[in-house]
Amino acid sequence: MSRFAYVNGRYLPMRNAMVHIEDRGYQFADGVYEVCEVRGGRLIDERRHLARLQRSLGELGIRLPMSLAALGIVLREVIAKNRIGYGIVYLQITRGVARRDHAFPPPEVPPSVVVTARSLNRARNEALAAKGIAVVSVPDNRWGRVDIKTIGLLPNVLARQAAIEQGAREAWFVEKDGTVTEGASTNAWIVTEAGTVVTRPPDHAILRGITRTVLFEAIKAQGLAIEERPFTLEEAYAAREAFVTAASQIVLPVVRIDGRTIGDGGPGPVATALRREFHRYVEMG
Repeated sequence: MSRFAYVNGRYLPMRNAMVHIEDRGYQFADGVYEVCEVRGGRLIDERRHLARLQRSLGELGIRLPMSLAALGIVLREVIAKNRIGYGIVYLQITRGVARRDHAFPPPEVPPSVVVTARSLNRARNEALAAKGIAVVSVPDNRWGRVDIKTIGLLPNVLARQAAIEQGAREAWFVEKDGTVTEGASTNAWIVTEAGTVVTRPPDHAILRGITRTVLFEAIKAQGLAIEERPFTLEEAYAAREAFVTAASQIVLPVVRIDGRTIGDGGPGPVATALRREFHRYVEMG
């Protein structure tokens, strides 16, 4: 089946979907994005994702190209045209097309909007969660505002490639003081020997993941203690469990970090339960 994309007001076959070479997203990574889970053909946590999108745009001084309600219609139309039952939808907004210059273009330049969607293999994802993943640590060399969901992801790309080359699936960024910030495309969590779930607070050093936000409700419902604080790589090595969260993978157990076995070497009961219960707490579109 042919895939379709939305590009600046038009729904197009993917082979015909393109933007101008002087789009500032291409020239400067001057834009933001969101990735939403699609489950049963329905958007998951649309309101939360669009609220974060609006915040990111505001932080960069990019105007919202249409109302949030209109953006929601576009997202759902792209999902429908691509017949996505289980997968993701991707939304990107850049500052628009203008002569290459570091300074902002005139205010009348319209932002560019691109939306795509693709199916995911649910059986494959469940098998991955049942086995658990390996993670490697890399120095955190990103800019100081990763709380803004920008398309400037080169350090994340390099970190993920480093993980793949070492036989792992994800990389965790580590600051000079030895504390973990987050993954290349995920938020990072551990479960201490005492059973406390720990994740870094949402400062400028991490992206406040929507899955991360919703998971707090699931954690509280399970009666688990939770702490928002920095944790070190050494703490992670000694943790009872570790896991990552993201819209495309929900809760994914981590069974090895830098080649070291975490816990008993298999997905732990906390991560497994949180993955199972997660969708009780989302907003279904």
